[in-house]
Amino acid sequence: MNHVLSIAIILVSALVFSSCAVAPDSPPPRAGHVLSEWHDDGGPGEVSVKINLAHQKAYVHRGGRPIGWCYVATGKEGRSTPSGSYRIIEKIVDKHSNKYGWIEDAAGNVVNGDATPSSRVREGEKYMPAPMPYWQRLTSYGIGMHIGNIPKPGEPASHGCIRMPKEFAPLLYQITKVGTPVKITRESIEPAPAGLVETPPPPAPYPAAQPL
Repeated sequence: MNHVLSIAIILVSALVFSSCAVAPDSPPPRAGHVLSEWHDDGGPGEVSVKINLAHQKAYVHRGGRPIGWCYVATGKEGRSTPSGSYRIIEKIVDKHSNKYGWIEDAAGNVVNGDATPSSRVREGEKYMPAPMPYWQRLTSYGIGMHIGNIPKPGEPASHGCIRMPKEFAPLLYQITKVGTPVKITRESIEPAPAGLVETPPPPAPYPAAQPL
C-alpha cells in the first residue's frame, strides 16, 4: 500500500470514526457551520498555535501573521483540557489511542461507545482503539491535537485531547515541527480569524486644485 493510499484511508476513517472514545455513530456537526479557514502565505516566520478553550477554536500564526483557524473540541467536564504553554513533542500520522476506544460485536455494531482497553469484552466482540490521525502530542500524559469529531461546534466533547476538523489537521501537521509552540488559554475575548478582516483601501486623493 503506497503512502498516498494510506493517507486516504486515514482520512476516510476519520469521517467514519471519531476519536477520543466517541462511538463511530456520533452525530454530525450542526448544519451551517464553517469549521475552518486556511490562508497560509508560505512566507517567513515561525509557526505558532493558540487554542481558545472559551470559544473552542484554534488560531494558527506564521511570524505573527494569522494564517488559519478552526473549531476544536477539547475536554468535556471532568476531563478538561489543561491550559498552559506547550510545545509539540511528537508527531505521528497514523496514531491510535492506547486509552480509549469502543467495543463492537461480530456484525460491527457498537455495543460500548466509551470503552477502555480494560473494559469487559464478551465472546464475539472486539475492542477497537480510537483512531487519532495526524497526532501532535503536547504532554507526556496523552494530551495532543488530532483529527476528531466535532459534534457541536463551540462545545467541548473530548476526553482531553484537542480534536480538529479532518480538512484542517493535515494542513497544520504539514507546517509544524517538534518544538512548535502551542498555547492553550481561556481568554473570553476572541481574536479576529485569519482571512475575515480586510484592510480598507486608502482614501482617494483629493483632486488637484484647478486654476480659477
